[in-house]
Amino acid sequence: MPKRVKHRKSQRGRIKGNATRGNTVVFGDYGIQSLEPGWIKATTIEAGRIAAQQYVRGQGKLYIRIFPDKSVTSTPLETRMGKGKGEPDFWAAVVKPGTILYELSGVTEQQAKVCFARLASKMPVKVRFVERRPA
Repeated sequence: MPKRVKHRKSQRGRIKGNATRGNTVVFGDYGIQSLEPGWIKATTIEAGRIAAQQYVRGQGKLYIRIFPDKSVTSTPLETRMGKGKGEPDFWAAVVKPGTILYELSGVTEQQAKVCFARLASKMPVKVRFVERRPA
């Protein structure tokens, strides 16, 4: 949960276009990049972190490039219309196609592929394996 939010009530919005920022591998050597737009819940990001760190076991470094800063609300069931907007149900990260989700450094390419295959099964969007481009 963020410390502060800019606006009190966030609207759903529409995810259009490709990611122009955060679309290159910067911190690690390998990464996974989203291929479709969507929301990734904070719990899903955390599940991916745990799965990756259990596989890497201290020999590599994992970088998480997304942060859940969008609150998604829901009104309780069996509530009549009106009475305002519901309480925040969960927090999500808005992901555009091309956004780098996770990065790994200090591991071989084969290890990174196996680790990111485990992560990809947990993600609600399609992802692909990418390498750092030489500068």
